[in-house]
Amino acid sequence: MRISQPLALTTLAAVAALAVAGCASESDDAPADHADHAVRSEHEHPADGGPAPAGIAEATDPTYPVGTEVTLTADHMPGMDGATATISGAFDTTAYAVSYTPTDGGDPVTNHKWVVQEELEGVGDEELAPGDTAVMTADHMPGMQGAEATVDASTDETVYMVDIDSPDMTMKRHKWVVESEIQPK
Repeated sequence: MRISQPLALTTLAAVAALAVAGCASESDDAPADHADHAVRSEHEHPADGGPAPAGIAEATDPTYPVGTEVTLTADHMPGMDGATATISGAFDTTAYAVSYTPTDGGDPVTNHKWVVQEELEGVGDEELAPGDTAVMTADHMPGMQGAEATVDASTDETVYMVDIDSPDMTMKRHKWVVESEIQPK
């Protein structure tokens, strides 16, 4: 069956209009720009991760001081592995990979990297082991804050916040990457 050129063009125009309308219908709590929209729609991370949690200790002698440009090897989300980033914070703490069910009814999250010691309620300085649970105060993604996390793994490597500005994503103070997920630029 052969489709006429006017019908094909009309169909193509309708599909394009629907695609544009989908991007134009952002709500007040949706991201302001489309670079952020791409990150949030796939991984729900805000464009600005905000300040470090209260009580976290700045690293005294980090391998990558604040302001250092690095290459990320972390693959927490598409576009991160191989991206250039700038260190915006370096901290001495314990970082945990955790699994949890979001408080907003979202699908369970497994092996989320990373939540730091200072983002867990009531644990103080006690390092948790795999299988231990704690309630998160972290709000890296919707439904995270207040959710009970089960520890999958932990590390005492230096923990970093990074600013990422690549074709795939733009994020300020992304929380968190650990030292083994960073290489010199």
